[in-house]
Amino acid sequence: MLTVQEIRELIKVVDESAIDEFTYETSGETVTMKKSGSKAVAAVPDNGAHTDHPVDPVKNSQPNIQVEQTEVSSSDEKPIVETTADFDHEIVSPMVGTFYASPNPESDSYVTVGSKVEKDTVVCIVEAMKLFNEIEAETTGEITEILVEDGELVEYGQPLFRVKKK
Repeated sequence: MLTVQEIRELIKVVDESAIDEFTYETSGETVTMKKSGSKAVAAVPDNGAHTDHPVDPVKNSQPNIQVEQTEVSSSDEKPIVETTADFDHEIVSPMVGTFYASPNPESDSYVTVGSKVEKDTVVCIVEAMKLFNEIEAETTGEITEILVEDGELVEYGQPLFRVKKK
């Protein structure tokens, strides 16, 4: 099984190369990467696992790469819907994965609309390939909007929260 870092490295190599499409298959798992315009797009399977054991976040993400996670057999893309809410900052997903609003299914959400956050406040978990990455606010302010639902697949760079800075 490829790790998140290995997938990121593959995306970077494909993005910087003249290759338009790349497929890697092993042990019944398939990772397919295709360039869409000037950006690499990856499709990886999601097993839907969610446990109560988050791990440290992966913070160094690649700029200029848009990654989409779908079932390997699906090619549907979700558009990112922009609204005109009052906000100064968007907290975006640093990776492709599954968004979880709480540390486990029985717990309350990390944040809700109106929650005050600091730079190191954990706002959610993004699960990618069985790694649970805590996402921090990285700004001080108040959550004005939650843009994704619990259990929803999110893309690299997709806005998750909007924050009014203090």
